[in-house]
Amino acid sequence: MQHQPEAALSAAMHSFWRSGYHHTSLRDLLNAMKISRSSLYHIYGNKEVLFKKALSRYREQLLAQLAASLAQEKSAWCFIERLLMRTAEQAESEQAALGCLIFNSATELGSQGTPEADAAIQSVREITGFFVTVIEQAQQEGSICQERDVQSSAYFLTLSISGLRMLLKSGATQQQAEQLVENILRGLR
Repeated sequence: MQHQPEAALSAAMHSFWRSGYHHTSLRDLLNAMKISRSSLYHIYGNKEVLFKKALSRYREQLLAQLAASLAQEKSAWCFIERLLMRTAEQAESEQAALGCLIFNSATELGSQGTPEADAAIQSVREITGFFVTVIEQAQQEGSICQERDVQSSAYFLTLSISGLRMLLKSGATQQQAEQLVENILRGLR
């Protein structure tokens, strides 16, 4: 059977997403990726390198989706509202149960100083960097007060989405999530 690197990396990403870095065994990865141990080591290096590649793929896909959504909205504020509401609408779904690979990994790995923890931290920084652009655009449009610190507001949005994802993962209802979204939106103004 010919190795399909994209499909194998996607399978690894989903394994880490479902179970977390520490709870995804080498056997889980080999089964999901449908490759041998020697192929994994030859093509990807080791579990740590594979995780970083999988996380990078997830981050790149997420940032591309976010940028495309922002480009389709009539304003940055509409983008923020829709992003939060779409997240809230995922309540009690399989997607909600998975959470976000970036936030899951950052929570699991913390600031351990390991390469995989550093990769998770870097991913959170890149998401926040995207939100800096969104906040700046919303300020230029007049939707968010000019006096608000852009970086702090971007961190607030990152923290809010992370918290919303965590609540959804722990079983919050759509109504609860939508109430939280209203509070987040008020806090950003």
